[in-house]
Amino acid sequence: MLKDLLLKNRSCRRFCQKERIPADELRRWVDNTRYCASGRNLQPLKYVLVHSEEGCAEVFPLLKWAGYLPDWDGPEEGERPAAYIVQLLDTTLTENPLCDEGLQLQALTLSAVEAGYACCIIKAFQADALREVLHLPSHLKPCYVVAVGKGVEEVKLEAMKDQEVRYWRTPDKVHHVPKRTLEEILQGAF
Repeated sequence: MLKDLLLKNRSCRRFCQKERIPADELRRWVDNTRYCASGRNLQPLKYVLVHSEEGCAEVFPLLKWAGYLPDWDGPEEGERPAAYIVQLLDTTLTENPLCDEGLQLQALTLSAVEAGYACCIIKAFQADALREVLHLPSHLKPCYVVAVGKGVEEVKLEAMKDQEVRYWRTPDKVHHVPKRTLEEILQGAF
């Protein structure tokens, strides 16, 4: 069921690094994005797959992992992603992808979860350095980086208290994520 996939689709920041992901599997997930709705049907998003150990090692230091965990520099060696999917905007088609980015990111991550993997969508990265590492032409602008691998992190959803949205990690390395209630987000029915 969709709800089960959504509940499993948590941001994961620690992976089993040695478990590689076949390129064909990553390609299948990107292929699924083609079926998403697209603002004005422009379909301006493109992708780069980074799945070699060398490529992953080049991308990793360019990423910022968890804004609410300022003392954590990201996963340690052995717990890093097995692959990255980099979402790009083709600026020859548009400067404004409207809602396409989110729709396709959800399709990617749900595809990965369905296949038994975990993801983390990352917006904080060194764009110019990433552009250089990926040898991107100037018209392709990095939007997001999706880190992918076999998750080794427990993520628990918690009831939000006092409007506190920040996630936290307990000493046993459980990642806690507060969520608003249905009553709070549903503002009426007519």
